[in-house]
Amino acid sequence: MPSTPEKLTKYEKIESYVRGFKLSSLTYKRVMHLLHDEMSHGLLKSSNHIADIKMFPTFVRALPDGTEKGKFLALDLGGTNFRVLMVKLDGREVDIQSKTYLIPQRIMLGTGVQLFDHIADCIGRFLTDHELQGEKLPLGFTFSFPCRQEGLAKARLSKWTKGFRCEGVVNEDICRLLQDALKRKTNSIIEIVAVVNDAVGTLMSTAHSDRQCEIGLILGTGCNACYMEQLDSVELWEGDNCHPQQVIINTEWGAFGDNGCLDFIRTEYDRELDNFSINPGKQIMEKMISGMYMGEIVRQTLERLTMEGLIFTSIDRECELFVRGRFYTKYVSEIESDHDEFFGNTKQVLNELGIENYTTEDCKIAKYICTLVSARAAFLASAGLATLINKLNKPEMTIAVDGSLYRFHPRFHNLMCLKIQELVKPGLKFKLMLSHDGSGKGAALVAAVAMRLRDQEIQEEEEGVACV
Repeated sequence: MPSTPEKLTKYEKIESYVRGFKLSSLTYKRVMHLLHDEMSHGLLKSSNHIADIKMFPTFVRALPDGTEKGKFLALDLGGTNFRVLMVKLDGREVDIQSKTYLIPQRIMLGTGVQLFDHIADCIGRFLTDHELQGEKLPLGFTFSFPCRQEGLAKARLSKWTKGFRCEGVVNEDICRLLQDALKRKTNSIIEIVAVVNDAVGTLMSTAHSDRQCEIGLILGTGCNACYMEQLDSVELWEGDNCHPQQVIINTEWGAFGDNGCLDFIRTEYDRELDNFSINPGKQIMEKMISGMYMGEIVRQTLERLTMEGLIFTSIDRECELFVRGRFYTKYVSEIESDHDEFFGNTKQVLNELGIENYTTEDCKIAKYICTLVSARAAFLASAGLATLINKLNKPEMTIAVDGSLYRFHPRFHNLMCLKIQELVKPGLKFKLMLSHDGSGKGAALVAAVAMRLRDQEIQEEEEGVACV
């Protein structure tokens, strides 16, 4: 930053409006301590009902071990398009064929029967196209809507999101609805053996090639993590206690801070964003990290600096910088990708927002704000991961990561690696690995592992080995 007295005064003023984004290492360690306590509350029966972090057991009990073989279907449903995949596994070899299908608006707003019949029709066409009609096939189902999971292949829809309003589905078992439609609409014997969320799929997809992967992280529109936990630490567990004595926990850690424990790090911009959100007081940690919100935090900060006369002094007050939600998180990634004094990406973003007569100094300040907001997001996600790494306490650990924020932001990976290294226990090694197709390949792998464990259980029963 320039150091002449008049400039220093200006930048001191700017710092007074943004210093809340700069948190010390001690503060991030306090966040880790609070997160560890909240996760512990979520795992206990006595405190789960009041815990913000629900720590849901997913019923996924094992990771791929490389012996999985055969053909598996996967269905990835999470928006107006859905994918059907046929995944062939032969040890570490994977062959994937897939097709994307559209869900028309009339079906999104129709009945559950219409929705699942449409999906089943598309699966039937996919099977015909790939000459799979009549084959007995297990299916892994990625369903990216809020659910209460009651078994590996049983989950009840809590509420529709993303523009869906199909009647007769809320509180129903979505696996049963799909299974019934498949019986009506296809000639194949398809068994839905697992329903998963995207975090679990991300973990499973990477674990197939890396046996040290036991944590999955989503850094996209939302933010969530899952990890493999020992059964004796999961008081909520209501399944059997057979081998393996473990289960993947879906933390739903985006809700961390809903009880006010993170208020000490929230800025005025976080509070304003929360107040104007569709779910005030909810998903507090997610609102400081994820792609759904990061751009809006930058926009509010730039708006405040503009109103104080510290940036964009010739701005037209009718431009879109003053419109809520108009500064997209992709703009943050684009602006931070500028590496020279020409600020080509930054200028393009400002032009798209209708900002005129900006200066090179304005571009520098805009980029500076983006770097502060994104670094805090990366460091908070890192504090979460460091908490899990320390909890698992294994000498080496791989974390599977997916999501548009992690994929496309130019600095997120490096920022996270540096901060996690600072926060984990001395001697613990880790690496962040981009997961490939967790919602497709990962779902198929969950199905494959479920079938492997089922075969093992049958064999043990035949050999007279009992479990409770």
